[in-house]
Amino acid sequence: MAALYIERFMNYGLTRDELRSGKPIVGISQSGSDIAPCNRVHLELVHRIKAGIRDAGGIPMEFPVHPIFENCRRPTAALDRNLAYLGLVEILNGYPIDAVVLTTGCDKTTPAAIMAAATVDIPAITLNGGPMLDGWHDGQLVGSGTVIWRSRRMLGAGEIDEDEFVRRACNSAPSAGHCNTMGTASTMNAISEALGMSLPGNAAIPAPYRERGQMAYETGKRIVDMAYEDLRPSKILTREAFLNAIRVNAAIGGSTNAQPHIVGMARHAGVEIGAKDWMEHGYDVPLLVNMQPAGKYLSERFHRAGGVPSVMWELLQAGTLDGSALTCTGRTQAENLKGCETTDREVIFPYSAPLKGAAGFLVLRGNLFDFAIMKTSVISDDFRQRYLSRPGHEGVFEARAIVFDGSDDYHHRINDPSPDIDENCILVIRGSGPLGWPGSAEVVNMQPPDALLQRGIQSLPTLGDGRQSGTSDSPSILNASPESAAGGGLAWLRTGDTIRIDLNAGTCDAIVADEEVARRKSEAPPPVPESNTPWEELYREKTGQLSTGGVLEFAVKYRRTSAKTPRHNH
Repeated sequence: MAALYIERFMNYGLTRDELRSGKPIVGISQSGSDIAPCNRVHLELVHRIKAGIRDAGGIPMEFPVHPIFENCRRPTAALDRNLAYLGLVEILNGYPIDAVVLTTGCDKTTPAAIMAAATVDIPAITLNGGPMLDGWHDGQLVGSGTVIWRSRRMLGAGEIDEDEFVRRACNSAPSAGHCNTMGTASTMNAISEALGMSLPGNAAIPAPYRERGQMAYETGKRIVDMAYEDLRPSKILTREAFLNAIRVNAAIGGSTNAQPHIVGMARHAGVEIGAKDWMEHGYDVPLLVNMQPAGKYLSERFHRAGGVPSVMWELLQAGTLDGSALTCTGRTQAENLKGCETTDREVIFPYSAPLKGAAGFLVLRGNLFDFAIMKTSVISDDFRQRYLSRPGHEGVFEARAIVFDGSDDYHHRINDPSPDIDENCILVIRGSGPLGWPGSAEVVNMQPPDALLQRGIQSLPTLGDGRQSGTSDSPSILNASPESAAGGGLAWLRTGDTIRIDLNAGTCDAIVADEEVARRKSEAPPPVPESNTPWEELYREKTGQLSTGGVLEFAVKYRRTSAKTPRHNH
């Protein structure tokens, strides 16, 4: 077996002495490629990672992983998180790798990598490629993703034409890197830092900055020490770490996609995160970061303000963060965060005087679903005044449902005058969850019909069993579980039904008589498209709901697989 290993790894220039030196072999999971532009910077950063590994006494081995690109993958990139996870598990489990640097960036690359690291449990550290530089358009900050949703509304209202719409979108993406807003990419890389899986300060360094290459080098050096220290994910990914992640997500105004990703990572680590954890540990945490879509600024200013460590410092001083949690540095969070107070209070607000109070996800349930969340940090003053400020009924509203079966139906009918959509309606989309789409799609942040946009009504309440972009500024009710394709209540909901939402009680119910609900349940469920590939069929067969992380349910029982050496292959 030694001969088989040595003779082939030598064929590109490694030496026999290196391979038999006893030094740790450090894998580098290469997530960058031409079809994953948000991660493409890793094609260059890998040289600095390898230099760090070499200088610390390790032997680097770069290998490819399944690409994930949120913007262009059809029918949805959500399919790829679990597929990349499976592939990465097999590589880390089946090849002679002692430790691994997990390169991340675009939304789902981070949870896929950490889920795999938790399953195999060899020393692992994440390095993201960094966000793009700030986008500017006509002297104004324009954030990637966020400007798309805002410009779509302007286009529908007739305020801009299509060429201007595209110009604004293009100007929001001025350099290499992932989204420069607090979308899912920035959120999940911040979450990795909050979990202790990346070096402090890693998440927010823009991709073109010199510090990004320096961070790559330091990450390469550190993983070698982690290999010698036997510092594995099982020692870092504790319940305390995941509760810290929930708190940080609220403080940064993080993406709603953090909910299934955090739960998914936790389940693969053997940690249960339930609905009450989001309310008990995250809901009352204030919004501290003034960054789009919940605020004003973008990644460059956030990085210069101190990034994630400065946010965590605020939480630690307030007694909200568990400072005893171990991190990949070998030190605790409290030790890492010494001296990390921000120098820019326009971007990172004090805990005692936040940008907004109680900014975490609100968990709702009712007769339409058992679990859904609402991102409270993006509730605008206009939305609050219109729907949540009725005297004596603050936080409670009723609306007439307009039901769409998937996004094609929405796009075809949103401007149809026959449903008489007005400001007293709630837009509902179903068939967009893990089974119905398949994969769960970012379609819940539906905008009003053009007629309402032209009257100045920028948003309606929205509800769905899919997801929405982390860059969206819509306070949607989403990730509803069980989804309609799994027998959830949205399957029997009809256009014209009244939905009552009580944010105080955390409830969302259709006001429909029990006998009528029973009659509707006896009817055929809404149709869903057939699977178009073998993986889509397998995904539908094995994947659970968003409330429990949207993971491959059979996979969560596999943990610490590296404890057992696989059988010989010859």
